[in-house]
Amino acid sequence: MSQGSAEHLTIEPLSYHRALVAYLKAHEPEVWAWASAQKTRDDYQQQVRSELLRDTYRLEPDAHPDVYASLRLAMQRLGVEAPATLYQAGSQQMNASLVFVPGEIHVVLQGQILERLGEDERLALFGHEVAHYLLWLRDSGDYHVADRILCDALAARQASASHAETLRRYSLHTELFADRAGALAAQSVAAAVSTLVKVETGIANPDPAAYLRQATEIDSGRGKRSAARTHPENVVRARALDLWWRGEPELDEWVAEKLCGPLVLNALDLPDQLRLTAMTRGFLAYFLADASVRAEPLLNQARHLFPDWRDDEPAVTPAAFREARVDASVLDYLNALMLDLSLVDADTQDAALLRTYQVARELDSVEALQTNLKRDARLGRRELDKLKKKADTVVAA
Repeated sequence: MSQGSAEHLTIEPLSYHRALVAYLKAHEPEVWAWASAQKTRDDYQQQVRSELLRDTYRLEPDAHPDVYASLRLAMQRLGVEAPATLYQAGSQQMNASLVFVPGEIHVVLQGQILERLGEDERLALFGHEVAHYLLWLRDSGDYHVADRILCDALAARQASASHAETLRRYSLHTELFADRAGALAAQSVAAAVSTLVKVETGIANPDPAAYLRQATEIDSGRGKRSAARTHPENVVRARALDLWWRGEPELDEWVAEKLCGPLVLNALDLPDQLRLTAMTRGFLAYFLADASVRAEPLLNQARHLFPDWRDDEPAVTPAAFREARVDASVLDYLNALMLDLSLVDADTQDAALLRTYQVARELDSVEALQTNLKRDARLGRRELDKLKKKADTVVAA
């Protein structure tokens, strides 16, 4: 485990944060303008303070000087200046959270977290929580605005699965940002990792180096993306933190793989929806580029899907989908799309089915296509064999 100097490190919003803010500004300008104009009202701030005083025990600085000294040092190392108050909530499970009020730091502690953490671990804990405040104030509050838009969208009756997936990814990336701040505040990856393990497991004396070896071992298996909703799994957080601390050049790609994963049809966030729509359009152009299927009924179907369809649409090849790391659900979707086009016009159906089979080969999705052909095109074994032979003949030629 590398414990190099923290002097070369700074914490910046992650690529996903920036991309999501850019997406919302570009594609939801009215929503963004409205949300950006909303200010935190004085009565709301007073309500937050009242609820904290009612539901928790406020820790006074004079009674807990060491704890407040840790909090102030963490804030100093992160460049944050604001009045800060700590509270203890009535919960057995160790945890901590920031209640965001502009211009004020309010951190709520749960369980025996102060008793269980050492001095460096307290710095990591406070750095993590203060980071949420820091992120929400960055770039004129853009990242807080994005979070509010996503939360409001998910609470609405017309919320979609893509809203939920976008908020999930945004939240996971926010935790990685906060973990980095925790390590900077403690000036130690070991302290940040030890804090994660203690809070998660309750173990008294974890070995951070051993846990990082455990996280590295799991990472070597190149498993599926995180299934977490709000906080990544601890092994992902620890590994991400260590890679960042060591300056891993491909960290952004690693984080995207772990938190976002491949394109999955029923798990698209808002930017991926836009991306897949553009790729679908290009894929249709690629499919229809063959002279055998460039018939008016099929082109009309494309225009129905995309009213602004142009005759010179740029094509997206099957290779682009492989490079984009799409999963089987997207390939099934493309197969279904081609099959729908193939069945539009009886005069071009044979040529279109042949084209579909050929493109499915390029996508490595022939086996799944055959199931579609049996079910939707009502092709029997003889017709399927005939179609395969035609495709083989074209390849051989």
